[in-house]
Amino acid sequence: MKTINKISFTDIESIPQLIKDFLNHKIEGFEESTFSLDHFRKQIHLKQESFTSEQRNVLSDAFEKQLSNLILSARQKENIENLKQPNTFTITTGHQLNLFSGPVFFVYKILQTIKTCTYLKENFPDFDFVPIYWMASEDHDFAEINHFKTENNYYEINEKSGGPVGRIKINDTFFISEFEKEFKDSIFGTELTLMLKEAYKTGNTLTDAIKTLVNRLFSDLGLLILDGDSKELKTQVKDIFKDELLHFSLQNTSKEKVNFLTAKYGKVQVNPREINLFYFSETRDRIDFDGQKYNIIDKNIQFTESEIINELENSPEKFSPNALMRPVYQEKVLPNLAYIGGNAEIMYWLELKDYFSKINIPFPILIPRNSMLFLKEKTLKKTDKLNLKIEDFFQNFTNLTNNKILEDHAILKLLDEKESLLVNQFSQLKSAAETTEKSFGNMVRAEEIRQLKSFMRMKKRLLHAEKIKQNELLERLENLFLDVHPSKTWQERVYNFSVFFADYGYSWLETCLEEMVVQESKLIIVAI
Repeated sequence: MKTINKISFTDIESIPQLIKDFLNHKIEGFEESTFSLDHFRKQIHLKQESFTSEQRNVLSDAFEKQLSNLILSARQKENIENLKQPNTFTITTGHQLNLFSGPVFFVYKILQTIKTCTYLKENFPDFDFVPIYWMASEDHDFAEINHFKTENNYYEINEKSGGPVGRIKINDTFFISEFEKEFKDSIFGTELTLMLKEAYKTGNTLTDAIKTLVNRLFSDLGLLILDGDSKELKTQVKDIFKDELLHFSLQNTSKEKVNFLTAKYGKVQVNPREINLFYFSETRDRIDFDGQKYNIIDKNIQFTESEIINELENSPEKFSPNALMRPVYQEKVLPNLAYIGGNAEIMYWLELKDYFSKINIPFPILIPRNSMLFLKEKTLKKTDKLNLKIEDFFQNFTNLTNNKILEDHAILKLLDEKESLLVNQFSQLKSAAETTEKSFGNMVRAEEIRQLKSFMRMKKRLLHAEKIKQNELLERLENLFLDVHPSKTWQERVYNFSVFFADYGYSWLETCLEEMVVQESKLIIVAI
């Protein structure tokens, strides 16, 4: 494997402008929320001041309880113990419980979290840093997570859903036998199948499955896995949940930031609700307030104010944060310095800055995760033959194909020359026309526009004719685009990690870790 290029997110057209501005310190109020050693130094101080020894003990106990059925490495055990100490902090990423981890970026974000901890230890040797994977076990949208895709197949499980996905028990294991058929001849195919069988055995919950899989992949690197579906952890956020139920604080406090982001960047990623909490019965449903009663949407369940506060006090595990409240819950129960997430995640975290200030929790450093792209040598050779670079496929593809089709075209050159000549001629005419009657000047300008439109039509017609004539080239370009962007999107959002692990095993993980950049957000292109 060989790294071809590492491209900054700020140089990639499709990266949201909000993310680019955040990385370039162009959003007022978020300058210290970006990656730098100075910002981490300040964050360490803030978290030391706000995170108590009692919270550390609760957290360490939670890890011991939740990971008790796994075989932990020496590094994991040391990390659990270290979390009791005031000089230990966490770096966190989170993700849904996608079947067999879902798209491969799941692996990338965890590896970046691990490498960031190593980097911080090198720069702050007096402190310890623990990588955390926060499981989104309470989400209830099963359709979002019940599948994964390889180069050749689509795999899916069918289970009864509606409640938190982490509690769903596995009965449907047909996909495992189908997976085994696809990978039986791969070098590491047997190992992948054993991973599947171990994680997704009948009776395991989806939480058990992901915990088992992630631990098998990353235990030696010290990663700890945390499930927020926990009474002990939720007990620590009862005051925040109570404030949300009574005063709708998240929506009210974040309104200014949401309005600012909406005005400058369009629609925000997630709009805050009046109450940003769900309630667990046999399903997970939104809590709504009608002015008198608290209603559980789609359920025949109602609470008065005193009843719902009493329910929260006695059974905090029945209350579940939504996408916007989850970051608050996470930062309350972890001695966390930074969150590593995808662009969409980072964008909704930005909405919460003022709310974090209100509830006196330090707002973390936010790190848009790295992206990776693994391409076969034959794809790179085809690209070279066309005098293109892989990074060209991350710009506007329509412009790329149009430019390639008309590259060095004699007629286009002639049209450009004549158009330029026309512009110069009309420039002289307009200067002269200004000395005469106004309507004549207007006529000259109108005639220029008319004739320039004719040139535009001729160029469009030329492009159309050349696309028909050079159909083979167009097809080659489109096929290359699909090699780089399977299903017309980024590779990491389509393929499961098994596509790469099948041929390279743990050495592929080592390559990812080695090539991962922690100080900047980049697209890393690797030849295989």
